[in-house]
Amino acid sequence: MTKKQKKILYRILIAAVLMVALHFVPVTGYLRFALYLVPYLIIGYDILRKAVLGISHGEVFDENFLMAVATVGAMLLGIYNESKGLEGEFAEGVAVMLFYQIGELFQAVAVGRSRKNISALMDIRPDYANVEDEEGNLEQVDPDEVEVGTVILVQPGEKVPIDGVVIEGNSMLNTSALTGESVPRQVGLGEEIISGCVNLSGLLRIRTTKEFGDSTVSKILDLVENSSMKKARTENFITKFARYYTPGVCYSALALAVLPPLINLILGNPAGWSTWIIRALTFLVISCPCALVISIPLSFFGGIGGASACGILVKGSNYLEALAQTKYVVFDKTGTLTKGVFQVTRVCPVADFAEKTEQEAGAAQQTAAERLLELAAYAESYSNHPISKSLKEAYGKEIHSSRVSQVEEISGHGVKAQVDGMDVAAGNGRLMESLRLPYEKTEQVGTVVHVAVDGTYAGYILIADVVKEQSREAIAALKAAGVKETVMLTGDGRLTAEHVAEQLGLDQFRSELLPADKVAAVEALLEQKGAKEKLAFVGDGINDAPVLSRADIGVAMGALGSDAAIEAADIVLMDDNPMKLALAMRISRKCLRIVYENIVFALTIKAACLILGAVGLANMWIAIFADVGVMVLAVLNAIRCLKVKAD
Repeated sequence: MTKKQKKILYRILIAAVLMVALHFVPVTGYLRFALYLVPYLIIGYDILRKAVLGISHGEVFDENFLMAVATVGAMLLGIYNESKGLEGEFAEGVAVMLFYQIGELFQAVAVGRSRKNISALMDIRPDYANVEDEEGNLEQVDPDEVEVGTVILVQPGEKVPIDGVVIEGNSMLNTSALTGESVPRQVGLGEEIISGCVNLSGLLRIRTTKEFGDSTVSKILDLVENSSMKKARTENFITKFARYYTPGVCYSALALAVLPPLINLILGNPAGWSTWIIRALTFLVISCPCALVISIPLSFFGGIGGASACGILVKGSNYLEALAQTKYVVFDKTGTLTKGVFQVTRVCPVADFAEKTEQEAGAAQQTAAERLLELAAYAESYSNHPISKSLKEAYGKEIHSSRVSQVEEISGHGVKAQVDGMDVAAGNGRLMESLRLPYEKTEQVGTVVHVAVDGTYAGYILIADVVKEQSREAIAALKAAGVKETVMLTGDGRLTAEHVAEQLGLDQFRSELLPADKVAAVEALLEQKGAKEKLAFVGDGINDAPVLSRADIGVAMGALGSDAAIEAADIVLMDDNPMKLALAMRISRKCLRIVYENIVFALTIKAACLILGAVGLANMWIAIFADVGVMVLAVLNAIRCLKVKAD
């Protein structure tokens, strides 16, 4: 508990003890009122103050106003009854305020509990960065002050403060705060490292590649902190509902207190003012919309918090709500359903290129296949695409940038560059067609990189990707969750796409697509779906920003350290596990189910109690249950959103 919560608890205990003790004190009249006023003010002075401030600021109709009017009315009615020789309503007035504060305390503790997952994520914020001065001494500086290119040291047990590249040392990193996965990740010389991880073992020297404000940890924290700004449709409905509901019940209570006595007077009967005022005050206590106003946002907040603990970052409760209505899921292939770890399996130079290679001076010790792979690796040397990386890895030698010039990357086609003064083009069949070169077509499964040298087709390189172990299970889990159609979009050839689609059990696939074609394919599916159905696109965040933005819900997967993903997507899965999408849908649907349960439960109980209160069958104690009891039960139900089964 916080200090503030402990203070409220002490006030509750003191007021409760005094109220029980006063029940046995044999006093009446104004003295009894004065004695009950002590616990009333102890427990309710802050509510009265908030009500007065709300009235002075023009914000009259809220729960503080309802509680203040109901309890002050009960106390004043008690004085009236005492003057008539009847028992006053002092105990009920104090009890209403007491139980209301118990409910508020319960709600504060529940919200605090739901914030723990978010707070755990906030622990990734680094407090300092270690920088060496000219004499080799370590100096702790604010991460905001560290410039790009600065060498920082991260010791065992410390958080990595800024994104960078390891220039010395190797270690194991704990990435659980970012991905929800407990298995450490090993890093070594030359590897990229992102902020927010915890260094577990060795000393690391890191050259920063970003400023702190642009680093992964800053972007994630900003995403989570602003998630509450984007409210779900249900939340907005409850806000609007309370805006009209509260004034409506206040005027209804006023009418209940005034109209029946006036009608009685007109009919020549006793007015019965005290009876109808008690009913009106009871009506006010019952009508307080706390259960809805508190439990609905708490449910969404709990859902977002529970998801973040599993490495699923949701940018707003509106996206969490939309995910529950998702019936179409469209996947990118490379890096999403497959590992994106390509390996060169075949290098096939054509006969003319092989003959030319053998005739070239100095090439006696280099085969045509080796030469073809070398030219392709150099042409792709400036690209970070997984295919480019696989070519460079297969080449296995140091790339000398001085040998490469005039690099031109053609989206959806490939790369053109000058290597050793020769014009080299490496890419797919569309690139060869754009150069008007006949090329060799192959029916082998894999990604084919065709290579042309000085305007002549030189051969092709076959690269195979590996399907992720969890992909088939993830597709099955989505279908079990009610997803109507799973679709894969890829720039690869039809044979490769068909092989992957059959392997994973996908409903549809579309191959040989340019980035613009992917957008068009998603738009066609958007027209096909129902009005209340949602479409989610899942990509690896590297080159899928246009499609992520166009879909109803953009989901970036494997986005650890990917700025493009964090910026463009609505939901970010921080690791490469496609099963996290099915988990996110399960969290979303559980959250929505709890929200609707609370709405139906609260409105049903309140409606029944309001009718009973209006006809005099519900007293102030039933009113307390209808307000505080319903709120406590709704909050208890809401915090179930925090519990997430990751299996």
